[in-house]
Amino acid sequence: MTGVRVMQPVGGPIVGVPNVPGSKSQTNRALLCAALAEGTSRLSGVLFAEDTEAMLDAVVSLGAEIEVDRENTSLEVKGIGGDLNFEDIAIDCRSSGTTSRFLLPVLVAGKGNVAIDGSDQLRSRPFDEQIKALRALDCILNETGAPGRLPIEVVADGVNGGKVEISGAASSQFISGLLLAAPLYAEGLTIELTDTPVSRPYLDLTVKVMNDFGIAVEQPNESTYVVKQGQYSPSDTEIEPDASAASYFFAAAAITQGKVKVDGLHRESCQGDTQFVDVLEKLGAKVTWGTNSIEVEGNQLDGGTFDLRDLSDTAQTLASVAAFAESEIEIKGIGFIRTKETDRIAAIVSELTKCGVEVTETSDGVIIKPDKWKLKGASIDTYDDHRVAMAMSLLGLRVPHIEIRNPGCVAKTFPDFFSVLEKLRPTAIPLTEALAVAAIDGPAGSGKSTVARALAVELNLPHFDTGAMYRAVAVAALRQQVDASDPAAIAALAKTVDIRISERTIVDGVDATEEIRSADANHLVSVVAANPDVRRILVPRQRQWATELGGGVMEGRDIGTEVFPDAIFKVFLTADLQVRAERRFQETAGQTLDDVLQDLKRRDHVDSTRDDSPLEVAPGSVIFDTSNMSVEAVVAELAEMFRLRVEG
Repeated sequence: MTGVRVMQPVGGPIVGVPNVPGSKSQTNRALLCAALAEGTSRLSGVLFAEDTEAMLDAVVSLGAEIEVDRENTSLEVKGIGGDLNFEDIAIDCRSSGTTSRFLLPVLVAGKGNVAIDGSDQLRSRPFDEQIKALRALDCILNETGAPGRLPIEVVADGVNGGKVEISGAASSQFISGLLLAAPLYAEGLTIELTDTPVSRPYLDLTVKVMNDFGIAVEQPNESTYVVKQGQYSPSDTEIEPDASAASYFFAAAAITQGKVKVDGLHRESCQGDTQFVDVLEKLGAKVTWGTNSIEVEGNQLDGGTFDLRDLSDTAQTLASVAAFAESEIEIKGIGFIRTKETDRIAAIVSELTKCGVEVTETSDGVIIKPDKWKLKGASIDTYDDHRVAMAMSLLGLRVPHIEIRNPGCVAKTFPDFFSVLEKLRPTAIPLTEALAVAAIDGPAGSGKSTVARALAVELNLPHFDTGAMYRAVAVAALRQQVDASDPAAIAALAKTVDIRISERTIVDGVDATEEIRSADANHLVSVVAANPDVRRILVPRQRQWATELGGGVMEGRDIGTEVFPDAIFKVFLTADLQVRAERRFQETAGQTLDDVLQDLKRRDHVDSTRDDSPLEVAPGSVIFDTSNMSVEAVVAELAEMFRLRVEG
């Protein structure tokens, strides 16, 4: 699989009810149980993806007869009744960990020789713990490649069973495989866990599915599972939507200040990954639990520490959400995901770092220190890992130029992921129903003024530089020698000064177009803009201007957060500090580049830490790094995004 998918920022809140496919974990467990049952089972809501296709082919090779209805996502399975006889068959598990790790303990219960193998990716994943446990039950397994890895030749002659010990620290799939096979063993099986297993909810899911197909699993304590010899019974089973897949859409709502509802999931769902919405709720999202649905509505995202040991498949999803948080997020308890389809912790560190996110790897997770000013586009390596592709695509909802390499790898569990995500893109708003304000915020030197003017021309909308208002007050203060350290005097001046802004900026009847860009004005404007009384005086004027003109392109440092928080299109322009300094140096006479650089550092600090209306990235805004782009290219992209948001 090759190719690149360039994500297009949505420019607004993600809203809708995505069509989430069936649970991979439940599908593969139910499919195997149905294949081993005596009689015909019917499975509905089935996932059809590479991992489940691998299991489907495998159980057919074992003798199960299956009628497939892909259009209605259902299967009718006539089981083999536990009659496992092989004649030198080979099973290709592709890249499916569940298929291979569930089948291996089942195959040893049969009679004959069988080879089990998979893709290079699956061959790289460990099987040591399961092989060790099966050999302790006198099973004959021969690794024909690397020790503890696929491919494996199984010389099957039935299994007596009895008792076995196994660690669950690497993967719960090893334990689930033993549980699923246990009824086929002559004496059943007692499984003793030697430590606390990872992803315990998946063991609970295994037990539930086995119960659905007539097999009882006793749990005398947290470390012991007892399964007696028995026969699987046929079952009619409804597969839930995949909670891991749903996590991406819940995260999209949180990131874009949107609202997403997934039908078919609820508090009593059999999948542990539904707990991901509890994490989002702790971060600040609003979560509503329905009788048969979960809805997430985005809000400001805070920080925190989260142990995802039991829902590790959502770790990368949370890592992408963390890039937009207001404070540090630590994800712990996930050291074992280094041996998934790829080293997922290394992938989190590498790919988020490319996008300007500070990430530190720990022994069992990562610490993410977000700084939305530094977010930027990047070409994302996916390592042929579906979860890397889906999680990292979420950054592209708000950050331009996120390129997902090998996007087709999502076919492993969610072939239609990108099309389902695209369907949630906010629909265009008719101009007759909304005030068409494009709010452009950002630090000094990010290109706000230049881009905003050009964008206004491109969109045939009025342009208004709100920063020029504060600069005009600064110029008036300089002219009248008002003490900048006297907030009351500056506020009084703001109330009386006559400011007219169009092609030229006129202050008290005198042209100040060049004067407002002077070094003295640059130095004073942050003090003026940080004065809460001045802001209270000027913000209503800004709102009145936009309302009278029916909208326009407004630029400043609090347009999307304070002046027009409901603007239909919000952008935060940013750029590397050195780039911003070089831009400003070209515009400013009488200063060295280092002088400009130090002044920008000072202004960034003042603007971002002031008590009243600090410079912040507006919720849901597009975060656009202009460092290596021409004005024309930036304007072209912003115009396209705006037109997608506005109809007419």
